Amino acid sequence: MARIKGAMMTRKRRKKTLKLAKGYFGAKSKLFKTAKEAVMKSGNYAYIGRKLKKRDFRRLWITRISAAAKMNGMNYSTFMNGLKKAGVEINRKMLADIAVSDAAGFATLVQTAKDALAK
Repeated sequence: MARIKGAMMTRKRRKKTLKLAKGYFGAKSKLFKTAKEAVMKSGNYAYIGRKLKKRDFRRLWITRISAAAKMNGMNYSTFMNGLKKAGVEINRKMLADIAVSDAAGFATLVQTAKDALAK
């Protein structure tokens, strides 16, 4: 049986890594060994960043809802508790969007939460 050499696949693998490292500073974009390290590190940062992005957006939505609730004479936790007791199932992303774009609609939600807490 014929011997198979690995040059083709090695070149392909190295080109793929160097393509991912395109635009990196200095040797990180030219030399395979340093490019591989930089690509692996950037992959880790990207993975962590995808998790942090979810946290950051949730924190932003909560801040916006809290600010709008305070403008209507209620704090965030009692507002969310009132919505839960009223059976209103709107996620924080949509609540934050309503708070920013439709102040009158958000005021009706606050009133619904107050009525549910009064019962």
